[in-house]
Amino acid sequence: MLVIGLLLPPIPQPQSYHHFAEQRTWFGINNTWDVLSNLPFALVGVWGLFLLFSHRKIQFIECSERWIWVGISLGLILVALGSGYYHLAPDNHRLVWDRLPITVVFMSFVAALISDRINSRLALWFWPFLLFIGIHSVLQWYLSELHGTGDLRLYAAVQAYTVLVAFVMLLLPSHYTRSRDVAIVALLYSLSKVLEAYDNQIYRFFGGITSGHTLKHLAAALAAFWLIRMMWKRHIL
Repeated sequence: MLVIGLLLPPIPQPQSYHHFAEQRTWFGINNTWDVLSNLPFALVGVWGLFLLFSHRKIQFIECSERWIWVGISLGLILVALGSGYYHLAPDNHRLVWDRLPITVVFMSFVAALISDRINSRLALWFWPFLLFIGIHSVLQWYLSELHGTGDLRLYAAVQAYTVLVAFVMLLLPSHYTRSRDVAIVALLYSLSKVLEAYDNQIYRFFGGITSGHTLKHLAAALAAFWLIRMMWKRHIL
């Protein structure tokens, strides 16, 4: 998929992307609900770290596999900070800080799936490479924007690849129980992308009460919650 994406012509970041339906200022916070709706990411991330370092019932085939989940949990906290910072004054310069932690979560999620469905040692070996690809996709996009030749292809391919891998991994046997939770996580994240695409339409439908992008954050945070919940409740087969 990464190769196919690079065969397409360059895709610049539309400046209209930064024009969200939520533009109200409450409590002195610009674009209030697009900012505050990131708080659930931080809460889920802190919960994940709490479980990983204080809950003895969390099971891993290899103890070192725990660090992949630490990466996911820390990434979620950084998503809350980066996305909140971006939505205070949306532009390309701030967007890079939104996208960097997102790729950390995505690539760590792929590593967790490899560990779950294939081999935990392979996942730990492959994890740094996945992080490099994800971070590189964001920096490559940002540098291309600075040079006036914006190109989103690699970043978009990395996101699509992550969701595709989640569904493909369902075809492989899991080393843990609760394997179907991965499908719920992927579906919730896919729902968040639909809500994002209909930001203005949802804002008008609800009479300005909430927007598609605000709901997108909540749906994605629910996906993250379900992922951490899976880690908490599953058992080794």
